[in-house]
Amino acid sequence: MQWYVFLAYFFGGAFLANAVPHVVNGMSGRPFQTPFASPPGQGLSSSTVNVLWGWANLVIGYLLLGQVGSFDPRNLLDMALPVLGGLILALILARRFGRFHGGLLQDAGNSAG
Repeated sequence: MQWYVFLAYFFGGAFLANAVPHVVNGMSGRPFQTPFASPPGQGLSSSTVNVLWGWANLVIGYLLLGQVGSFDPRNLLDMALPVLGGLILALILARRFGRFHGGLLQDAGNSAG
């Protein structure tokens, strides 16, 4: 397998993972951050923009997985790369957007247990 196929599969998974919050928030009628907001990635975009951005991510993810190389979901390496790409992006975005939506605990020592 060529190096660019590994890269395409990794980023294909990242784009598919990125589609989830945009489509879900958009379909729920909630605004959410997109690169088109002001400031980019921090301000909120409308639910319609989020649905469109989420579907664009789905199409890009499909193209990277389905049209580059010969992706086989039964092949462990073919599946591991997009899963890893999606997981890494999900963790990065959880940290980035957690500060906007209360997902980061500022003082875990004071939480009720």
